[in-house]
Amino acid sequence: MPAPTLNREILRLAVPALGALVAEPMFLIVDAALIGHLGVVPLAGLGIASAVLQTIVGLMVFLAYSTTPAVARKFGAGDSKSAVSVGIDGLWLALGLGALLALFGSLATPWLVDLFGPSREVAEQAVTYLALSMWGLPAMLIVFAATGLLRGMQDTVTPLWIAGLGFGANALLNWLFIYGFGWGIAGSAAGTVAAQWGMVAAYVVVIGRLARRHSASVLPQRDGVRGSARSGGWLFLRTVSLRIALLATVAVATGLGTDELAGWQVAFTIFSTAAFALDALAIAAQALIGRGLGAGDEPFVRRVLGRTVAWGAWFGVIVGMAIAALSGVIGIAFTGSSELAGLIQPALLVLALAQPVCGVVFVLDGVLMGAGDAKYLAIAGGLNLVPYLPALAIVIALHPGGAGGLAWLAACFFGVYMLARLATLGWRVRRAEWMTVGV
Repeated sequence: MPAPTLNREILRLAVPALGALVAEPMFLIVDAALIGHLGVVPLAGLGIASAVLQTIVGLMVFLAYSTTPAVARKFGAGDSKSAVSVGIDGLWLALGLGALLALFGSLATPWLVDLFGPSREVAEQAVTYLALSMWGLPAMLIVFAATGLLRGMQDTVTPLWIAGLGFGANALLNWLFIYGFGWGIAGSAAGTVAAQWGMVAAYVVVIGRLARRHSASVLPQRDGVRGSARSGGWLFLRTVSLRIALLATVAVATGLGTDELAGWQVAFTIFSTAAFALDALAIAAQALIGRGLGAGDEPFVRRVLGRTVAWGAWFGVIVGMAIAALSGVIGIAFTGSSELAGLIQPALLVLALAQPVCGVVFVLDGVLMGAGDAKYLAIAGGLNLVPYLPALAIVIALHPGGAGGLAWLAACFFGVYMLARLATLGWRVRRAEWMTVGV
C-alpha cells in the first residue's frame, strides 16, 4: 500500500476519534459550569460525585479497548457478520456490568461520599447528584462498547456525531432541568443521564442496521461474551495499575504542600490535554492493526506500526516545543499568580522534554491493544510500577519543596514511569509473539 494511502487511512480514523474524545470531558465541564452558578456548596458536591464517577468510568473504559480489536480482526478477515456479532456481545457485557454497578453504586452512594469527609451540606449535594448519576452508568458502558464496535468496523465518524449530539442534548437538558424546572443539582444529574441514554438509543439504531445488513444476531452469544470478559479483565488490571500510579503521584504531591499539589494539577492537566490527540492516533492504530492481523497481512501491520510510532514521536516533539515555549505563562493562565507560575515552570519543562516518549508510549499501547495482547499489557502495567513506586518513595524521603520538589515529582512520573512503559511496550513490539494473524 503506498505511503500516502496509509497516511490518509490513519487520518481518516484519528481525526474523528479526536473529536469524539474531546466531546467526552465536555459533559463534566457543562455540568460544572451550570452547577457553579448555584453556589459553592453544590459545586463542591459535584466535585466529590465526579471523582467517584470518573474513577468508575475510567476503570470500565476497557469495554471499548477490548471490543475494537475483536471486531477489527474479524472485519479484516472478511467476516463482517461475526465482527458485528462479537461487538454486540460486548454491548451485552457492558449492559450486565452497568446494571450491577448502578444497583450497588446507588446503595453505596452515601458511604462513598462519606469517604471524602465532607460537611453535611456538601454531602447532601454529592449524594443527590451521585445517586441519580449511578443510573447512567449502564448507558455510559454501552456507549463505550458500541464505540469500540464501530471503531473495529473502521468507522470513527458515527461515534463523533453521536458524541456531539449527546453533548448538545446534555447542555440543553441540564439548563432546562436546573433553571427551567428548578431542580438544582438533581436536574444536572437527570439531564446528563437522559442524554447518555439518548446516545444509547442512537447507537441501538445504528448497530441494529449494521446487524440487519450483515445478518448478524443481536442476541448474546455465550462464547462471545466470555471472550469479551476475558480480554476485558486483563485490560481492567492494566487500568488499575495506571490508576495506582496516578493516585500515588497525587498522594506524594499532597505531601509536598498545597502549592505543589496545585502545580501538579496544572502540569497534569496539560499532559492530559496533549494526550487527547495521541489517544486518537492510538485508536487509529488499534483499528488498523486489528484489521491487518485479521487479514493476515503482516507487512501492512508493520507499516502501520512504523508510521504511527513515527507520528507519535514527531507530534510529541511539536507539542513539547509548544509547552516549553509557553511554560512561563501557563501557570499564570491557570492561577493568575506569577509566584505559582514560577513554581510550576520547571515541571512543565520536564513535561515538554518527555513528550516524544509519551507520544510513542500511547501509540504502542494502542498497537498492542489492537493486536489483542491484553494479558501482556496487564503484566507490563504491574512491571512499570516496580521502578516507579520506589522512585516516589525517594521523593517522599527527601521531601524537596518548591519548584525543585515539583520538578523532581514530574521527573519521576514523566521520566521514570513513562520510560518504564516505553521499555516494556518497546520490548514487546520488537518480538513476534504479539503479531498473531488470523481470527
